Amino acid sequence: MKTSRKFTAALAALSLVGVSACVTDPNTGEQKISRTAIGGVGGAAAGALLGGLIGGKTGRIIGAVGGGAIGGVVGYKMDQQIKELKDQTAGSGVDVTETDGGNAILVNLPDGVTFATGSYTISPGFQSVLDRVAANFVQYPNSLIDVYGYTDTVGSSATNQRLSEQRAQAVSNYLISRGVNSARIRWMGFGETNLKVQTGDGVNEPLNRRVEIKVIPVSQQDINAAQQGY
Repeated sequence: MKTSRKFTAALAALSLVGVSACVTDPNTGEQKISRTAIGGVGGAAAGALLGGLIGGKTGRIIGAVGGGAIGGVVGYKMDQQIKELKDQTAGSGVDVTETDGGNAILVNLPDGVTFATGSYTISPGFQSVLDRVAANFVQYPNSLIDVYGYTDTVGSSATNQRLSEQRAQAVSNYLISRGVNSARIRWMGFGETNLKVQTGDGVNEPLNRRVEIKVIPVSQQDINAAQQGY
C-alpha cells in the first residue's frame, strides 16, 4: 500500500513539475524549470534528493523537525541561495556548485586557507568567510547539512583518517557556534578515500585536502513522508 501511494504521489509531483513555468537562473541568466516547483511538490518524486545522508534521511528529518531546526517551506529558492553563497565567498577560494543532479549544494572549503598543514584548527583569517557561510545557512533553514573531511595520501592512512574527522568536526562545530541548528548537521571523515584527483606527484595533492559541506534542501513533502514512515 505504501509503495502504491508513493508511486501515485510521484506521478502527481512529476505532472506538476512538467507544467510549471520556466524561470531565469540568477547564476547563469538561462531559462530553466522552476526549482520552486521541484522544491515545493517534488519531495515524493525526487527520492534521490535525500539519498546518501549521513545517518539516513528519515531519522534526520524527524530529528530536525522535532528540534525546531526545519519546517516545510513551499518555494524554497535554491538558485538564490547558491548565488548568495557565491557572492559571499567570492575571492576566498571557496567553490560553490550544484551536486546530486542539481538537487543539492556543495560548498568546497580548500586546504591551505581553511587549515594550516596538518592542523584541524580553522585559520583565523578564514573565520570571517565561514561566518558568512553560517549566516547563509541560518537564512535558509530548510535543509540538512553534511560536512565531509578528506585528505591526500601523504602520510599514514590512520593519521589521515583521524585528521579528516577532526577537520569535518571542527567545521561543523564552528557552524553551530555561529547559530546553525545542530539538529541539521552531521559530519564524517573519509581520510584518503574519494580522492578528487589521482596523483602522487605532490603538485596536485592539495586538491585532495578539503572539507566539503553538502546542503540538502528539505520540502514539506519530505517531512510528511518521513513522519509517515515512507
